[in-house]
Amino acid sequence: MTSATESNIKLFVTPPHPCSYLPDQQATTLFIDPALDVTTALYTALTHAGFRRSGPNLYRPHCDACSACQSARVLVADFRPDRSQRRLYQRNRDLQIQDLPAHFSDEHYALYCRYISARHRDGAMYPPDEAQYRSFLTSNQHFSRMVEFRLDDELLAVAAIDQLSDGLSAIYTFYAPEPEYTRRSLGSYAVLWQIERARTQKLPYVYLGYWIADSPKMRYKTRFRPLELLTQTGWKLY
Repeated sequence: MTSATESNIKLFVTPPHPCSYLPDQQATTLFIDPALDVTTALYTALTHAGFRRSGPNLYRPHCDACSACQSARVLVADFRPDRSQRRLYQRNRDLQIQDLPAHFSDEHYALYCRYISARHRDGAMYPPDEAQYRSFLTSNQHFSRMVEFRLDDELLAVAAIDQLSDGLSAIYTFYAPEPEYTRRSLGSYAVLWQIERARTQKLPYVYLGYWIADSPKMRYKTRFRPLELLTQTGWKLY
């Protein structure tokens, strides 16, 4: 971040806390001043510098002894779905998709609870909690959206995304965890949908958050290539 505006931003650093991605590791996190009025242009510039949104907060890892977290983004114009991804498109052609402002919905939260309870019992978000959900995924920012994926009237997935000046930022996706929906690979399909949405908007990137080489939970991101990672010397092709 090099502009005069960006250089005057107040930053806050947390005390060390357990790392969310690597077991037995301690992490520190850098936060942007929560009182700052964040425009789309500023948010985009901060994303270029490795920041990410969680609820009202923009943050990035700031660990002295570790640099494993690298921001990842898909190069939209060069992305070509492989055979399995093309099949996935076809498998989900019957879904109805609606793009809405980020908001709290009882229906969304019920799906989130099913998802967390089935898929992430070992994580920090279990057991699901409405206050935590609201602070994480709802937002009054104009750039924040929630995209619903429905089969007829049944809600199967919700993707929280942000609209940046040069792309879409994939914040979080939760979906129906029941076995009858496994073949739909709803999490992967939501990423494919965002890539296609960015393509139609002539946006160059879909930002996928952080990628960590030693984290099995992150490996799915490498299926969406070409992928760039943010290094100390800039964005580099993975």
